[in-house]
Amino acid sequence: MKKNKLVAPVLKWVGGKRQLLGSLTPLLPKKITTYCEPFVGGGALLFQLQPTTAFVNDINAELISVYEVIKSDVEALIAALQDFTNESDAFYAVRDWDRDKEKYASLSNIERAARIIYLNKTCYNGLFRVNNAGEFNSPFGNYRNPNIVNAPTLRAVSIYLNTASVQLTSLDYTESLKDLPKGAFVYLDPPYDPVSDTSSFTGYSKGGFTRDDQIRLRECCDGLSSRGIKFMLSNSATDFIKEQYAAYHINIVQAKRAINSDSTKRGEVDEVVVRNYE
Repeated sequence: MKKNKLVAPVLKWVGGKRQLLGSLTPLLPKKITTYCEPFVGGGALLFQLQPTTAFVNDINAELISVYEVIKSDVEALIAALQDFTNESDAFYAVRDWDRDKEKYASLSNIERAARIIYLNKTCYNGLFRVNNAGEFNSPFGNYRNPNIVNAPTLRAVSIYLNTASVQLTSLDYTESLKDLPKGAFVYLDPPYDPVSDTSSFTGYSKGGFTRDDQIRLRECCDGLSSRGIKFMLSNSATDFIKEQYAAYHINIVQAKRAINSDSTKRGEVDEVVVRNYE
């Protein structure tokens, strides 16, 4: 399937990989027949590769619903996005939709997807963050001219999702890995191990991602290897993560990260790329 250059992430996501594509792409297997991404987030690598067969998963059901709406009814989504304005009062009114559970439950999938895209484009730092109740709580970004309705990209992503065989799920990541065919390739981009006690960011879904979860993920990677399935994993370059994956090939890459309350501590940070193949 010929790649479409307009296919790109429709959401800015914490830890997004768009800036690292130049480092990640040379480390991929030469041949990928089936692609699996259990923590898809913004999907930068997925949309760069545009595989013909893909299993796409994320525990964040709202995120997966956005992709489902883009696939099934992109024109209605574009029309809904055109109704939003880049104003503080409007932003907080839309952000509060999920405070009224009954009203929120009555919204259509298109209305919910449009809300997520709108908030993502206009909130501070494009930070998808929820509180313990699962309510979106990022503040207004006060940007001059955010691209709320990126119709060409939305339409291109819709065409890709409909042309390729893409299965969208919102499950625990282990469920998305159970029935992969022989020759599948898995790219894992989980919530990162925090590099300090104050840097943890796991608020994209309720519950977070602990070190016990990181160990469970490494055990899952061991299972993939025992099944002969190739994987590549991204994470922060902490001693803990490097120890967990000491049995595998580890490359260090540098990424620019802007998620820090202290602007002087933003900048390039080391990340690991772990592989179970040469």
